[in-house]
Amino acid sequence: MKNELTKMDNWLGGLQWLMYIFVNTVVVPITIGAAFELSQEQIVSTMQFSFILGGIACLLQVFIGHGRPIMDGPSGLWWGVIIALSSMSVAQGIPIAEVGGSIAVGVIITGVLTILVGITGFGYYLEKLFNPSVMGVFMLLFGVSLCINFVKGMLGIPYGGQVGDISIKIGPSILAIAIAALVLILTIKGSNKIAQYSMLIGIVIGWPLFALLFSAESQLGGGEVPSTLKVFLFPTGEIAWNIGIIATVIVTGILNLSKQYGSIKGTDIIYTDTPSTAKHYRNSFSITGVMTILSGVLGLVPYSPFVSSIGFIQQTKIYERMPFIFGSVMFFILGIIPQVGYFFTLLPLSIGSAVLFVSYVALFGSAMDWFKQTKFNNTNIYRAAMPAFIGLVLMALPPESFGSLPDYLQPLLSNGLLMGTTISIIMENIMNWDKIGYSTDVTGKTGGREL
Repeated sequence: MKNELTKMDNWLGGLQWLMYIFVNTVVVPITIGAAFELSQEQIVSTMQFSFILGGIACLLQVFIGHGRPIMDGPSGLWWGVIIALSSMSVAQGIPIAEVGGSIAVGVIITGVLTILVGITGFGYYLEKLFNPSVMGVFMLLFGVSLCINFVKGMLGIPYGGQVGDISIKIGPSILAIAIAALVLILTIKGSNKIAQYSMLIGIVIGWPLFALLFSAESQLGGGEVPSTLKVFLFPTGEIAWNIGIIATVIVTGILNLSKQYGSIKGTDIIYTDTPSTAKHYRNSFSITGVMTILSGVLGLVPYSPFVSSIGFIQQTKIYERMPFIFGSVMFFILGIIPQVGYFFTLLPLSIGSAVLFVSYVALFGSAMDWFKQTKFNNTNIYRAAMPAFIGLVLMALPPESFGSLPDYLQPLLSNGLLMGTTISIIMENIMNWDKIGYSTDVTGKTGGREL
């Protein structure tokens, strides 16, 4: 162990992992704080615990769980659904505290179910529901649902539980668009090293420019720098029992299990000598369940392994576990220093939204990769088109449109991501679409109108 601590490669690799984990975490508590109108103290607390739990989750997974250097962080799926629920439910007249409290209940229930899935191994059967067509629809709708809120953040338009002027803030918007363009150019034209840190570069350049040009328009305000770590239980709202919101959150957790399988199974192509086993999956899901329960209590976006870690490992060629362990420990240390948590809460929401917009637009490519694994023709194209278009249309409808429905159904039926994915799962399991649109001629050859 002493030799590992003195290896420069471990420290340099650890710094790269630290930056990767940091960039994928730092904006999440800020957007949640803005959506649920949290105080500065509460945002600082959620920021710190996002770092602390993130570091702990990474270490538990690499030592006890799946055993791979895979980042464990705030799930993008959870994040998108929580932001969407805060936006739609407030527009439907549900108090933001009730929304947050119901989400917390749903997250805790999901954490318990995830532990049971891990212990029983039932997750294997859930994974079978998510074939390539379902995953393509899910990734497409997921990307759109997140980017809607990122564009609002870039333009200074309130979302979630925020209230206020809904007009575009021209100055901050121009800067945010410029930063998004910079990140995009660096991602496309930059070298591998530069492209890898394009998001971080965007934040480092955009943040001071925003402070210089629009210091009076800071979106989150200031307040006193905390001297100690403060714990806020259920900061987004006391426990509430809105059945529609709770059901939506639980379904989200089930959908998220497929991503966790994908992140672990996806690394098997890298670690061919030590393939993942049933034990790895059981332990990993159990750890995720515990972290999910803690996330519900502390008002955080639940954690799960990141599929994008596969690309990071392949790009950096850092295959060993030790640099990942170094990075996780450093990330944990950042969390236990209150001044660090306070500092990062000052990141302007428009700048954070700009860099994340570029990152999540790339989910379109992930959707296309899944669709490429599905054989489409002019007849069976409905298997993906119907759920995708229904989901997109639901996203475009004003939340008030669902006011005539029963309260418990509104959060479910108004969520385009959830409904589109659910319809896709149902359609894929009620008929064999691979045989539709093809005919067999007299020679026994199959033919079809492929797209």
